[in-house]
Amino acid sequence: MKFFITFTYNGTRYCGWQRQPNGIAVQEELEKALSTILRTPIELTGAGRTDAGVHALNMVAHFDIADDTTVDCRLLTVDSKRLINNLNSLLPYDIAVKNVERVTDDAHARFDALSRKYEYHIITHKNPFLKEQTCRIHFSLNLELMNEAAKVLFEYEDFTSFSKLHTDVKTNNCTIMEAYWQQRGEELVFTIKANRFLRNMVRAIVGTLMEVGRERLTIDGLRKVIEAKNRCSAGHSVPACGLYFIEAEYPETIHNA
Repeated sequence: MKFFITFTYNGTRYCGWQRQPNGIAVQEELEKALSTILRTPIELTGAGRTDAGVHALNMVAHFDIADDTTVDCRLLTVDSKRLINNLNSLLPYDIAVKNVERVTDDAHARFDALSRKYEYHIITHKNPFLKEQTCRIHFSLNLELMNEAAKVLFEYEDFTSFSKLHTDVKTNNCTIMEAYWQQRGEELVFTIKANRFLRNMVRAIVGTLMEVGRERLTIDGLRKVIEAKNRCSAGHSVPACGLYFIEAEYPETIHNA
């Protein structure tokens, strides 16, 4: 049997989602809690990877339960609320499980995702309650210009200029579905949705769009940055603390287990 687990976390204390040899990862904490409660070793596969300091509101991962296991399957199917409560009692304060559901046996949290959505949060003043959850800047930004620049992303598929160097992906092509800035109370938020993302892509895009917002890069200049297919031509990568994995979208058919 295969299950999807949806959870949220504050990534400040972690080296990222994926297990690493040099720090504590969210994956490690969640696998440990699941293995303890279900009394069988659990391995998780996430919808995507987040770097150190990045947060998630609705991250998804899958895990398998073998047919010959001694796990109480009622806990996973009929009494999932009790499982969620038990997990949240055992997990650290900055990780919380939201849902556990059975999916089709061939469902895959990473490969079946139709899209992924991220947000980047910025503030322009000191707020001690948002210190590790937003990026604070000390300059003004032209929101209208940045939204005009965000539309340029729809014109392209190859985003090599915004990719971390020396990654092992086969292609740097992505399809952008949403990209826009908006003011939400005291925060300036950039939302981006795509079928896939490259390593460091969102943070590099935000840093480059901010150059447009500071009127140090023109819209045509942004096109030249993308067409250069060179990371050195783009803006700096903004800090991880402002980045949130919002959600992944899946086909309805995976829920027909």
